[in-house]
Amino acid sequence: MEQRHLGRTGLRVSRIGLGTLTWGRDTDEHDAADQLKAFWDVGGTLVDTADVYGGGEAEHLLGRLLDNLVPRRDLVIATKAGSVADPYRRFDGSRGHLLAALDASLRRLGTDYVDLWQIHAFDPVTPLEETLQALDLAVSSGRVRYAGVSGFSGWQLAKAATWQLAAPGLRTRLACTQMEYSLLQRGVEREVLPAALDLGVGLLPSSPLGRGVLTGKYRTGTPSDSRGASERLAPFVEPYLDEAAGRIVDAVATAADGLATTPLQVALAWVRDRPGVVAPVVGARNARQLAEALSVEALSLPDEICQALDDVSAPVHRYPDQDWSTL
Repeated sequence: MEQRHLGRTGLRVSRIGLGTLTWGRDTDEHDAADQLKAFWDVGGTLVDTADVYGGGEAEHLLGRLLDNLVPRRDLVIATKAGSVADPYRRFDGSRGHLLAALDASLRRLGTDYVDLWQIHAFDPVTPLEETLQALDLAVSSGRVRYAGVSGFSGWQLAKAATWQLAAPGLRTRLACTQMEYSLLQRGVEREVLPAALDLGVGLLPSSPLGRGVLTGKYRTGTPSDSRGASERLAPFVEPYLDEAAGRIVDAVATAADGLATTPLQVALAWVRDRPGVVAPVVGARNARQLAEALSVEALSLPDEICQALDDVSAPVHRYPDQDWSTL
């Protein structure tokens, strides 16, 4: 698999990442092992997790598979901290919480460092410089090799990345930001992606298949074994089952028919090759699903197909996102 630099850093990662959101909860150890082995066999390196995935079980499971199945040195392990199970506070970006969470992640993963550590979300009640100092301390201690953020809006990302660049050699450059990005969700193109491109921050798209909807499996109803049929995940899928999304899914299916491939591969190839994108993070229930996503490596969409998909999924850009002189 092709490797790409993560932002303006020396770290190289596979251009498809393996997500572990459901590991330890909906994906058991056997299926997780099959996925990790299949991913590694084709040259995949970036494995994305977080301290809250499965209540910590995703990290536990990944830790058990490291070395026993795949050499630790062959993988780029990325995890996150900052989300908390507190009904009164969703995020905690305090230095104390983040560093304690990192130590707990390392114990669960069974490793003394992670290749990439990301702040899971912006905490509005903690000074941003305190949150970012946790990244600097983690890197300087050797527990973290590279740092990034997740879920930051455009102004939040620009502020954080600029703060880190203001003291080169003392503060850690942000390597990446992780945000939802797909043909069904192009909101990052308004502010986040321009900021990332300008500041040398790579984008790791989450939910690159539109929460599964872009595979086309919901075109004739909701499959009984799908996320949309799950009581817990149905609200996650439902926003992308409206009429506007249906038109985009139909266009993806038409493109897939014309290219003799699948809607999944078309949708994934589109986001993988967007400007600023480093590696879409793909989650799968089993190795069979993952294999279809990994087979996109050989696919490059023709320019006319990309343009047609751009047109049918184009987000509305109005003031002040658009150049005022064109209004």
